[in-house]
Amino acid sequence: MKRNILLSLLFISSLLCYSAESQRLIEANRLYQQENYKAADSLYQLVLEEEGASAALYYNLGNAKYRQGEIAPAILNYERALKLDPNNEDILFNLEMAKLQTKDKIEQLDNLIFSEWSKSLQNLFSSNGWAILSILTFLITLGGIALYFFGTNSSIKKTSFFASIATLLICITSIYYASKQKDILQTHDTAIIFAPSVTGKGSPDKAGTDLFLLHEGTKVRVKSKLNGWVEIQIPDGNIGWIEEKDLEII
Repeated sequence: MKRNILLSLLFISSLLCYSAESQRLIEANRLYQQENYKAADSLYQLVLEEEGASAALYYNLGNAKYRQGEIAPAILNYERALKLDPNNEDILFNLEMAKLQTKDKIEQLDNLIFSEWSKSLQNLFSSNGWAILSILTFLITLGGIALYFFGTNSSIKKTSFFASIATLLICITSIYYASKQKDILQTHDTAIIFAPSVTGKGSPDKAGTDLFLLHEGTKVRVKSKLNGWVEIQIPDGNIGWIEEKDLEII
């Protein structure tokens, strides 16, 4: 009896918490629609801390930052949203709009056509999406194999054989891309410059040779860290050191 009462109380408590968190999100969205972006920003961050991350939440927070003219934080949150939902057209569009507000226009190293094609394919789904597709194609493959071994019609056996090979290849590809997308979520090796301007140094100290100048909002790749300094690579391939306080990890 006591156990049932306790379970009931826990269930009611979880419902009340969920309702309160949902109400906070509804309120944040209402504040945003009323163009009270600062208040919406604060509430979105509270929901993020208490309810956990999601692509939609990072996207909304990015919008609130953008509307306040905070370009670097907006880009940071759009990039975080994109990691969770890599093929979302709204996120991609708003990210590009925010990037237009940045000062640095760095030419990116040319990538091989195959590499670009593979990345586009990879971004069709999130890690969970690719995982679901791999399970579905594996089950279809098993069905095709069963038809091939136990079917009596020769044309159906032939079709199921080649269909099984095709779905198996899709299954293997899906597993590969699911793993790649999971690695992206778990690897934090990119960052956004938050300082108004920062000079890339040839060594991890202020006396190092000046190599390049960056401004807030620029995305960089983090290669290593040393005593409060971060070795970064910018889109054109150049490498230098900046202080860790001048960037935020995506």
